[in-house]
Amino acid sequence: QVRLVESGGGLVQAGGSLRLSCAASGRTFSTINMGWFRQAPGKEREFVAAITWTDGSTYYSDSVKDRFTISRDNAKNTAYLQMNNLKPEDTAVYHCNTGAIISATMKPAGNWGQGTQVTVSS
Repeated sequence: QVRLVESGGGLVQAGGSLRLSCAASGRTFSTINMGWFRQAPGKEREFVAAITWTDGSTYYSDSVKDRFTISRDNAKNTAYLQMNNLKPEDTAVYHCNTGAIISATMKPAGNWGQGTQVTVSS
């Protein structure tokens, strides 16, 4: 079973950038789909981005497309989320997970970790 640990969050001004990392262990990283989700206080967790293990296809929510980029480095057992032109509405706890990708979104199947906090000031 895969263990996932998120890192890279922080406080940034609107228009700034951050790169989140998701380190995986316990299973062959290259054989699993990876995805990012976020949850703001008082809101439900929402899908952000995903990448397949089969061909590296990527998927994004409309709210982050053209600003965020998901990638993976199988040799390092790590997935990334490059976030550019951040907006205050991006403020949330970001989590990574594994699961099936259906209809351009991911169905999370793994356990949720603590995530990493991203705060964007105006």
